[in-house]
Amino acid sequence: MSVSELYGQYTRVWIPDPDEVWRSAELTKDYKEGDTSLQLRLEDETIREYPIDVQSNQLPFLRNPDILVGENDLTALSYLHEPAVLHNLKVRFLESNHIYTYCGIVLVAINPYEQLPIYGQDVIYAYSGQNMGDMDPHIFAVAEEAYKQMARDEKNQSIIVSGESGAGKTVSAKYAMRYFATVGGSASDTNIEEKVLASSPIMEAIGNAKTTRNDNSSRFGKYIQIGFDKRYHIIGANMRTYLLEKSRVVFQADDERNYHIFYQLCAAASLPEFKELALTCAEDFFYTSQGRDTCIEGVDDAEDFEKTRQAFTLLGVRESHQISIFKIIASILHLGNVEIQAERDGDSCSISPQDEHLNSFCRLLGVEHSQMEHWLCHRKLVTTSETYVKTMSLQQVVNARNALAKHIYAQLFGWIVEHINKALHTPLKQHSFIGVLDIYGFETFEVNSFEQFCINYANEKLQQQFNSHVFKLEQEEYMKEQIPWTLIDFYDNQPCIDLIEAKLGILDLLDEECKVPKGTDQNWAQKLYDRHSGSQHFQKPRMSNTAFIVVHFADKVEYLSDGFLEKNRDTVYEEQINILKASKFPLVADLFHDDKDSVPATTASGKGSSSKINIRSARPPLKVSNKEHKKTVGHQFRTSLHLLMETLNATTPHYVRCIKPNDEKLPFHFDPKRAVQQLRACGVLETIRISAAGYPSRWAYHDFFNRYRVLVKKRELANTDKKAICRSVLESLIKDPDKFQFGRTKIFFRAGQVAYLEKLRADKFRAATIMIQKTVRGWLQKVKYRRLKATTLTLQRYCRGLLARRLAEHLRRTRAAIMLQKQYRMRRARLAYQRVHRATITIQAFTRGMFVRRMYQQVLMEHKATILQKHVRGWVARRRFQRLRGAAIVIQCAFRMLKAKQELKALKIEARSAEHLKRLNVGMENKVVQLQRKIDDQNKEFKTLSEQLSAVTSTHTMEVEKLKKELARYQQSQGEDGSLRLQEEVESLRAELQRAHSERKILEDAHTKEKDELRKRVADLEEENALLKDEKEQLNNQILCQVKDESAQNSAKENLMKRELEEERSRYQNLVKEYSRLEQRYDNLRDEMTIIKQTPGHRRNPSNQSSLESDSNYPSISTSEVGDTEDALQQVEDIGLEKAAMDMTVFLKLQKRVRELEQERKKLQVQLEKREQQDSRKVQVEQAKNDLDLDQDADLAYNSLKRQELESENKKLKNDLNELRKAVADQATQNNSSHSSPDSYSLLLNQLKLANEELEVRKEEVLILRTQIVSADQRRLAGKSTEPNINARTSWPNSEKHVDQEDAIEAYHGVCQTNSKTEDWGYLNEDGELGLAYQGLKQVARLLEAQLQAQSREHEEEVEGLRAQVEALKEELDKQQQTFCQTLLLSPEAQVEFGVQQEISRLTNENLDLKELVEKLEKNERKLKKQLKIYMKKVQDLEAAQALAQSERRRHELNRQVTVQRKEKDFQGMLEYHKEDEALLIRNLVTDLKPQALAGTVPCLPAYILYMCIRHADYVNDDLKVHSLLTSTINGIKKVLKKHNDDFEMTSFWLSNTCRLLHCLKQYSGDEGFMTQNTAKQNEHCLKNFDLTEYRQVLSDLSIQIYQQLIKIAEGVLQPMIVSAMLENESIQGLSGVKPTGYRKRSSSMVDGDNSYCLEAVIRQMNSFHTVMCDQGLDPEIILQVFKQLFYMINAVTLNNLLLRKDVCSWSTGMQLRYNISQLEEWLRGRNLHQSGAVQTMEPLIQAAQLLQLKKKTPEDAEAICSLCTSLSTQQIVKILNLYTPLNEFEERVTVAFIRTIQAQLQERNDPQQLLLDFKHMFPVLFPFNPSSLTMDSIHIPAYLNLEFLNEV
Repeated sequence: MSVSELYGQYTRVWIPDPDEVWRSAELTKDYKEGDTSLQLRLEDETIREYPIDVQSNQLPFLRNPDILVGENDLTALSYLHEPAVLHNLKVRFLESNHIYTYCGIVLVAINPYEQLPIYGQDVIYAYSGQNMGDMDPHIFAVAEEAYKQMARDEKNQSIIVSGESGAGKTVSAKYAMRYFATVGGSASDTNIEEKVLASSPIMEAIGNAKTTRNDNSSRFGKYIQIGFDKRYHIIGANMRTYLLEKSRVVFQADDERNYHIFYQLCAAASLPEFKELALTCAEDFFYTSQGRDTCIEGVDDAEDFEKTRQAFTLLGVRESHQISIFKIIASILHLGNVEIQAERDGDSCSISPQDEHLNSFCRLLGVEHSQMEHWLCHRKLVTTSETYVKTMSLQQVVNARNALAKHIYAQLFGWIVEHINKALHTPLKQHSFIGVLDIYGFETFEVNSFEQFCINYANEKLQQQFNSHVFKLEQEEYMKEQIPWTLIDFYDNQPCIDLIEAKLGILDLLDEECKVPKGTDQNWAQKLYDRHSGSQHFQKPRMSNTAFIVVHFADKVEYLSDGFLEKNRDTVYEEQINILKASKFPLVADLFHDDKDSVPATTASGKGSSSKINIRSARPPLKVSNKEHKKTVGHQFRTSLHLLMETLNATTPHYVRCIKPNDEKLPFHFDPKRAVQQLRACGVLETIRISAAGYPSRWAYHDFFNRYRVLVKKRELANTDKKAICRSVLESLIKDPDKFQFGRTKIFFRAGQVAYLEKLRADKFRAATIMIQKTVRGWLQKVKYRRLKATTLTLQRYCRGLLARRLAEHLRRTRAAIMLQKQYRMRRARLAYQRVHRATITIQAFTRGMFVRRMYQQVLMEHKATILQKHVRGWVARRRFQRLRGAAIVIQCAFRMLKAKQELKALKIEARSAEHLKRLNVGMENKVVQLQRKIDDQNKEFKTLSEQLSAVTSTHTMEVEKLKKELARYQQSQGEDGSLRLQEEVESLRAELQRAHSERKILEDAHTKEKDELRKRVADLEEENALLKDEKEQLNNQILCQVKDESAQNSAKENLMKRELEEERSRYQNLVKEYSRLEQRYDNLRDEMTIIKQTPGHRRNPSNQSSLESDSNYPSISTSEVGDTEDALQQVEDIGLEKAAMDMTVFLKLQKRVRELEQERKKLQVQLEKREQQDSRKVQVEQAKNDLDLDQDADLAYNSLKRQELESENKKLKNDLNELRKAVADQATQNNSSHSSPDSYSLLLNQLKLANEELEVRKEEVLILRTQIVSADQRRLAGKSTEPNINARTSWPNSEKHVDQEDAIEAYHGVCQTNSKTEDWGYLNEDGELGLAYQGLKQVARLLEAQLQAQSREHEEEVEGLRAQVEALKEELDKQQQTFCQTLLLSPEAQVEFGVQQEISRLTNENLDLKELVEKLEKNERKLKKQLKIYMKKVQDLEAAQALAQSERRRHELNRQVTVQRKEKDFQGMLEYHKEDEALLIRNLVTDLKPQALAGTVPCLPAYILYMCIRHADYVNDDLKVHSLLTSTINGIKKVLKKHNDDFEMTSFWLSNTCRLLHCLKQYSGDEGFMTQNTAKQNEHCLKNFDLTEYRQVLSDLSIQIYQQLIKIAEGVLQPMIVSAMLENESIQGLSGVKPTGYRKRSSSMVDGDNSYCLEAVIRQMNSFHTVMCDQGLDPEIILQVFKQLFYMINAVTLNNLLLRKDVCSWSTGMQLRYNISQLEEWLRGRNLHQSGAVQTMEPLIQAAQLLQLKKKTPEDAEAICSLCTSLSTQQIVKILNLYTPLNEFEERVTVAFIRTIQAQLQERNDPQQLLLDFKHMFPVLFPFNPSSLTMDSIHIPAYLNLEFLNEV
């Protein structure tokens, strides 16, 4: 392509600009060869003529197309030059706020001067495992690349972070180390990753300071090696430091600070532990106040100091050492404040002895004050003959003091670094390491000294290594693609390096001048002029004889030679060092003692740390001896730099170049001048130049074909070989074959060729667009014409119709008007006639009426006179009648009053009679009768109280009689005075009547007045009422509003409570998850320990026993706390230590219970002795009454002896049973080994069954005898009820002695066993029987004593109850007496009413009490009936078993060889197994079981089998068996899951079985809440004896762990598919175009093989998961939760990748996402999983897809986006808009103004600061109760499970 074609009209170019460095312009006319200038139009529309040098013909740089602007990789630009790089960085930094950009292998990081939320844990996890080109540029991507290459290539890596001060090097290095600490966390509990991160605040405190360019500038270089083991976990770290800026300790420029640690220590000086440091504020010390400003805005020194101390503690630095470190730092501050006074002669100085700062200095360092005072002002000169002590001038003393301060700080810095390395050191072998180099970048100031020279020398070495590495990578790429390449010329800075470090170079001459006794900086500068004046990299300034210029790769730097020699020597007087060596503080003395072996030791450690290279410490060795020559600073730095370069050359480097965008530290402000300077200095432009010299643009054949297929001719598309098509297209489009090369997998283009292809593609699209527009516009015009024609015809039709309608309307109106006129005229004539007619009639009517009214008035007057006469006569007659009627009424009232008094007397008499009471209580008579019967029954029970009650009643009657007599006397006395009182009362009543008449008149008058006032008041009240009604309505409205608000608040509170519940549940499940993780970790560590510590004496655990089997996490289950310790010990011996370890909890509980019972026994013995002393006093009284009970005692003794005999027989049976069990076990072991003698084994089993049956029979007899004894004792006590305090203690002297329950149970079993032996076999001799009988009698006596003691306690409780009843009756009697006295004071009628009320209340209270008693009795009756049914069932089972045993025994007695067929009983849903078969049961049913083996059976069959075994153990009341079975089951499940930790089917299988077992334990627990859906048959299968609530909790926790493992497996399978299927795969073919360029993926980043997945693969995998879970019977609710979790993970991973990848943020990706999400929703509906809430978890992704498709131009679009994207945070919305990338030039970018509008509208949102979703977040799982409809007896056990040892019960 010719130059004239490239520089045509409208072509955009870059021209230099003094302010913006480069400026964009556009050509206004075509360029022709030979033109001397270009006509340009700038962006501000100004026209400018740009001159062209005709000789060089240097045209301005071409600008890249807009679609390429903002690329992630600078080398992917079509035109590679400085303005393109600068513009791309500026656009990414300012418009998209992207601070990271790739430049080939270099990551360019621009300091934003603002905290960005892109470094959280979620971002680390998002970049973990990703290829470097797949995600947006980030420091984490570089760290992941280094980590991945280390793991794959097994080669050490280095990350080199460089840049100016303030560019962000320290932060970048810190984040890289944080990434390694998170991804490669330590495998052990050493937490080495935390220690690595903890070293950062320490090194920042002692090595960072504020400069004019950076508030936290690193004033030293450091190289941190992070070591990894073979599994790539962090095992340790090592730090090397370079060139600490010691001069900053004693001098700071304006607006700068000393090292942070000084200010932190001053800020914390007020703490009590730092009082002895004698520190004040930083302004008071010379070494911290030279920069004037001692504070940094936004930095709290006290808080940072606390972090520093915490970091010291975490790294293992003791508190004493920390205090010593702070003392040394404080002493440096005091040393700077020492006042030095010059003497008069000027050659000597002195220090005041009272100088408090010198005193503090000596006290803090523990040195002699006088010696330090002397040697600060004097120095020692040593010659061959003698030694002189010489005074020093003021300047010399100040220099010596400053040198001492710098030396102390440097030694302390080295000591801290050494101890950090010790804390990070590990004894384990290091397999590989990753180094992070945080080193100063190229520096140039107005005055450059020795420090800048060393820094720039180090950067020269690093730049040389960088250039060679970039060239090497380019060469490897060309060789891999088999492309012929020529040597690319790149800048080699070896001559500059030779100028500095070669023989007789700058450093050699500097060291030589330092050796000269009177060497000066001027002499050294003159030697440089003489030696290197001819070098091209060395220049002499014109105006100076003490400066020199070195031409570095980045720029020319002028160095001032003043101070070079002093800084290179780093002289400290030996006398001062010797004083410090003699310090009384060990730490101070250790800092300055010589360490001769330091270099060999560190070298050896370096050799051991890596097998690749030898790593040596970069710390310069200390002074060896006085005679040996001390190495200069320059020599030490050169040596350490050579070691660093050796290390870097032996590793694979990764480069991070930090750029400082401006000097004012303004956030997101870009200064192009400063940026270009740094880009030139850090080698980024060199990388661009090397890339541009070759083939910078590279395309895969597939991507090239998809992008430029529009340029292919139709006939060429028939070819299936895409490579051939690409070849033919390029050869036809680009004529120069040197502009492109065909590689093995890629096409390589020269710079600018992709832009040319883009131009051709755009032209093709433009031509096609014009053709499409022409056709569409013609079609639109035709459509418009047809539409206009149709519209015209329609309008004409409507107009004509309108005119016709108007004519018809006119005619109709004319006719109507004529009709109206006719009617109107007729009506007017008729109205006139009617008006005249009405007037005539009216006149006639009025005239006639007048005459009639006159006649009527006359008749009316006559009639009124007649009425008056009638009324007067009637009034006179009525007046007379009323007078007569009043007299008659008075007579009648007097007579009726007399009769009423007589009737009242009769009624009072009748009311006192019982008949009246009967009539009143007719309805309650029957109830009273019933209650009377019950009362009589109760009275019979309390005969002992009848006599007392009779005595009380007799006294009561006597008192009543006395009161009656008094009442009669009282009435007689009142009868005599009655008549006189009545006369007085009549007179008083008459007087009162008269007064009442007079008062009535007064009251009537007052009443009328008050009535008027009340009317007024009523009117006022009515008005107030109206007002109150209004207020009431208002209040009602307010109340309604408040109710609504409260309801809203309540709903919000409920939602909050639900959320808190969910959080609490998730926290609990996270704890369970953490517990399982720790458990797993413990297992792993134990396995490692067993492997490491295998010795001949080591005892391995059996392979079939998990470490979890010995866990005592699960509580033992026991129905009673009483146990036999001897039996437990015997059980441990029989079973063995391995299996008995699980039951040690039971054993320990039994021992504890035994100790408690022994203590109680001792206490009761003491009480017994006291009671025996009391009883001895009553023996004489009781002996007389004991004769009456001899017969009853005889019967009792007989029964007790019979019971003792039975118990002795039972004990014999038990002993025989134990021996039979031992014989059976021995025989079973022999049968397993030899498979012989089956008859003897069956014989022993039959004998065992017979013994069991006999034992049960004896137990029943003992129970019957016990009841007889208790009943006889009760009868005997009933006969002695008159003396309740006397009980059976006389006949049993030891009845109060406490008997141990264990001894009683032993006695009972011993008697049973003894009787069983004597009856059945009788093989014991008489002596043995007598001994057993004696022991049985003793123990039975104890048992009976315990029972009698309990009975006596019961009797005492009954007596106390009776006494309480007596007291209650007494109180009631007192109340009745009080009421009786009160009633006597009342009138007879009131007494009758009061008595009736009292009786009614008493009867109702008694009725209620009796009802409560009846209800209690009914409850007890129901409970007893239930127990009776259970015992009846047991009795029936026992009788059947006895009958079967007797028949079996008869059969064996007749003929042992004959077998009789047993009739099968109904299966009760229980499975019996022997204890020794438990391990086999767990192995066959849990450990070795495959889910495929149960494909055709009932789902969750193992859970049902395990429950049936548990039920049988519950039925036989064997708590140890239940505990052992459940513990073994849980441990077995854990072992299986640990073994198959990546098997989804196995995990799902055991999740379903664990949940089913949990449901069974709930369904059959007997709890009514879980039994609502049970059938009657299922209720029979409930547990009877044990409450397994604690085991239900354990199983619930286990279910949570299995669920979390299931989710982890499913996520591990799905996660690699998600990004490819959701974002990269073309679900809609041809929709997504390919961008013109992309990141040139490193070959090292890519893994061979195609890992692309489609959405169908994801759906197939989820189908597989769903099928497995459904087939295995997992609860539907859990399946819904599983898919909700998986869909959340799909949403989170997809959205996180979308937020971190610019190449997928496009309109087509949004369409693909919408389609993929709809497919997933359709799958959910097809599987009936849409109710799981999975779609709701995808809402953020749905909104992100919609955001990619919406318009993004106007404010209305912004409002639509804000209202739509409610599930996305503000940061996520802005991030997507910033990343949005058009796929072609016809699509517009999102403007910065639009993004600012979005941010302004979303300011009110309180979104979290987290950018990415936590894809590891797990919703809390719920296990709802899901009862089974199956009954236990309907379950069939397949034979292939090998469970023949289980017997159906």
